[in-house]
Amino acid sequence: MAPHKKSKKSKRELKKLKKPKSISIVVSVEPKAIESDWWDTFWHKNSSTPGCSVPNDEAEAFKYYFRVSKKTFSYICSLVREDLISRPPSGLINIEGRLLSVEKQVAIALRRLASGESQVSVGAAFGVGQSTVSQVTWRFIEALEERAKHHLKWPDFNRMEEIKSNFEASFGLLNCCGAIDATHIIMTLPAVQTSDDWCDRENNYSMLLQGIVDHEMRFLDIVTGWPGGMTVSRLLKCTGFFKLCEAGECLNGNARSLPGGEEIGEFIVGGVSYPLLPWLITPYESNGLSAFMSTFNAMHEAARLLAVRAFSQVKGSWRILYKVMWRPDKQKLPSIILVCCLLHNIMIDCGDNLLQDVALSGHHDPGYGELCCKQVDPVGRTQRDNLAKYLHGKEKAPSK
Repeated sequence: MAPHKKSKKSKRELKKLKKPKSISIVVSVEPKAIESDWWDTFWHKNSSTPGCSVPNDEAEAFKYYFRVSKKTFSYICSLVREDLISRPPSGLINIEGRLLSVEKQVAIALRRLASGESQVSVGAAFGVGQSTVSQVTWRFIEALEERAKHHLKWPDFNRMEEIKSNFEASFGLLNCCGAIDATHIIMTLPAVQTSDDWCDRENNYSMLLQGIVDHEMRFLDIVTGWPGGMTVSRLLKCTGFFKLCEAGECLNGNARSLPGGEEIGEFIVGGVSYPLLPWLITPYESNGLSAFMSTFNAMHEAARLLAVRAFSQVKGSWRILYKVMWRPDKQKLPSIILVCCLLHNIMIDCGDNLLQDVALSGHHDPGYGELCCKQVDPVGRTQRDNLAKYLHGKEKAPSK
């Protein structure tokens, strides 16, 4: 008898029997699940790292690593969640094959920004590779830059009135709307990108960051992306804020009347590196000060230090800004700087206490002395004199 031939039907049936096996194999090598227990794993893995004084309290340990409270962390995740899950994960998995949750992605990015450690070190702490840290961090920066814009904007009328009231109560400065300062973000550039513009007076390659803060050390306006070789006064004149103020479209609120009938318009305070303008009041030069000038300088300096402290806080909290940036993309660096300032504001807006132990102990721009700007606007000089005499008279008046 001739051997039985397999029919076409039996071949099709055989294929059907084999197909489930191939499906089960594929499923077995896919990521197991989204990793949700990342914090417990991270804490137990890193809390005993030699040389690290990690707090024993879990809530404080969380802030030690990521700077923000768990409540604020959840809020940040809510801001960027849609962006981080709407784009394909592109292989964002850990060494155990589980997909990275939004929370773990945010944690990786915050740790990279907070510690300033290398991508390799941050990746080792989370069980991911260097490329994953790089990709996750940049995705987070892009998302937060877009979704957290409302945390850094110029105040509306009611908020500005509150700011001015607090400056007057704390420092006696009528109609003061904020304090301004600038700092250098130091970086190492590849030889092909070096230029005299980026080389500053301390022979560092750097990018400037200028900020205006309120009485809570909250940033109201920032400007960055300009080469560190510029002077602070030149940087100011390149900003949109300067142009608006000069055109009378900003710091143009109601003037305050002094007892003698003089009027004080809205202004901010800045150091000697800035020009004296009607809307930007700088201190008197230290030589040959009269009594009313000394009184004014003391109150002015106390208010100006809010901006100095804000920069010390933001560069201390987000150490990626304080450590030397290794060959950064100069097109991306302004976004990194902006996001760190946004995180600073988010902490304040969410009620987190700014961690004083992480703030820089010294000046935020070590080695950079202030270059005195000699530009003096006559109207600005008159405004400063009127304000100084008022403050001195108020200090001498007997208390009721």
